[in-house]
Amino acid sequence: QFVDIKANGPSSIGSDLCLHGFSHVYGLPEHADGLQLRDTRDGEPYRLYNLDVFAYDLYSRLGLYGSVPLLVAHKPDRTLGVFWLNSSETFVNVHYTFQPITDKKDLVKRRRVEPQTDVHWLSESGVIDCVVLLGPSPQQLFTQYAQLTGYQALPPLFALGYHQCRWNYDDEADVKAVDAGFDRHGIPYDVIWLDIEHTDGKRYFTWDAALFPEPAGLQRHLEEKKRKLVVISDPHIKVDPDWSLYCEARDGRHFVKNRQGQIYQGSCWPGESSYLDFSSSDTRAWYSRCFGLDKYKGSTPSLFVWNDMNEPSVFDGPEQTMPKDAVHYGGWEHRELHNLYGFYQHMATVEGLITRSGGLERPFVLSRSFFAGSQRLGAIWTGDNVASWEYLRISIPMLLSLSVAGIAFCGADVGGFVQDPEPELLVRWYQAGALQPFFRGHSAKETKRREPWLFGEEVTAVIRTVIQQRYCLLPYWYTVFHQAHTSGLPPLRPLWVEFPREQSTFTVDNQYMIGGALLACPVTEAGVQEVRVLIPESGEVNQPPGNIYTFQCLHDTRRFYEPMLKLTKRGIKKNHLLEIDLNALIKKMRKNPTFKDTNFLCE
Repeated sequence: QFVDIKANGPSSIGSDLCLHGFSHVYGLPEHADGLQLRDTRDGEPYRLYNLDVFAYDLYSRLGLYGSVPLLVAHKPDRTLGVFWLNSSETFVNVHYTFQPITDKKDLVKRRRVEPQTDVHWLSESGVIDCVVLLGPSPQQLFTQYAQLTGYQALPPLFALGYHQCRWNYDDEADVKAVDAGFDRHGIPYDVIWLDIEHTDGKRYFTWDAALFPEPAGLQRHLEEKKRKLVVISDPHIKVDPDWSLYCEARDGRHFVKNRQGQIYQGSCWPGESSYLDFSSSDTRAWYSRCFGLDKYKGSTPSLFVWNDMNEPSVFDGPEQTMPKDAVHYGGWEHRELHNLYGFYQHMATVEGLITRSGGLERPFVLSRSFFAGSQRLGAIWTGDNVASWEYLRISIPMLLSLSVAGIAFCGADVGGFVQDPEPELLVRWYQAGALQPFFRGHSAKETKRREPWLFGEEVTAVIRTVIQQRYCLLPYWYTVFHQAHTSGLPPLRPLWVEFPREQSTFTVDNQYMIGGALLACPVTEAGVQEVRVLIPESGEVNQPPGNIYTFQCLHDTRRFYEPMLKLTKRGIKKNHLLEIDLNALIKKMRKNPTFKDTNFLCE
């Protein structure tokens, strides 16, 4: 039983906004729901409160791992945004209505009906700090939001390749065997990951001496092939008076306190733990120094970082998180800045890697928790998903919602984190993941191993082709990320971003644009032999606008092995000619690994 003691008494702030003429609104991640926000009169409001939610419910408005309080409204002639800057627990109600309007200039006094969206914001604490972004185009809106909260960080090129992860690869020999497996089967990849079991008793910044006796040697082994290693670093620190890092954090007053003024303790992976107070700039600076090569023994410049459990997750806390009456630096209660906790850890980690390289190399840091502005730090993913067709299907609108809210470098674990995918589902997930910004295969320790070559040669061949196609498109991905870095326009775009006047696109969330030239429609149902694709209006497509087209997605008589849906049309958008034979390019690359084709570069 938790009793929330409100030191300053109960409080709340709210505001009502009426968006005249709008009947489609988006954003407010993170929720496992469709792209367009639903009317909330039939149930719960959208909740923004960062929580560790294992195998989360689908089509739910409850909060997940991160929060971005940005709502985007769109109609054919205008796009606008409402940014509610508040990091405490927040609820958002959305009501769609149609209001009768009388045209006073019309002598007959005709009445017409105009759509309207009412939005009600309610936060537990803070002040009203609300910004309306006026667009009027989607591109201008994204730029305005980026000017306000920051532009997407430009990822290092390797981060846009394929990542292989598991909780956990057992030891150095296991990592080297998986690495060799990719070479043996001719499957490209760039990064292999280690989860919590690589540490000495869940003490971050350490290595299990029996399982990983030569971590620097392992990293050099990977670096010889231009590959990287990523390790996990969570915000909780094991309570261990014999561990120098714990003592350093305790003596430096770097931990969150309880309301009695003592160091707050909660349960997480190491057992009894204390939580770093990243709201303090001194704590962030100390944490950043922990990533120095002289401090982090066994690390090299090719080691990168994964921030997990940073909502923060507290196994024995209320809703499995930190109590709201915990106290941060400056006397601020946790309730005031809960949704910023993971953002601040992400910030400190990024700064640590930048400092480690002397500012010469761009960092790569993945974070599970996030807030507005996290895009300028790195990547996020959609957390503990399940190996099912439903979770594959929901990953697309989830990533589109993140992209609309500025979090452009995002992805979902390929194959699902928990449970075991059937081969067809795994292949379809690889095909979908290869067409999304962050491309990582990941699985829990209770699941069967699922390296791409463990399902028979036929499945291996398809996954190989899918990943090779991803690498063929890397120059294009890098180009659209540079566009995000300089203009705020996300690589993954709902169709209405590129075709703002085409009303048939406003509710589509099973297909999307990658940049301005590629239209993607992943297969997300079992046993599918064809897919129906909406081709939006374009001046150069010689078909009626807004038509639905049917495309075969089989190859011969096999069930699911056509690696990618190809739409070869002149100019999905003006000034683009994208007629790429990916298979021909793969053959060229096999013959000549240095082959380059600048046609992949956008415009």
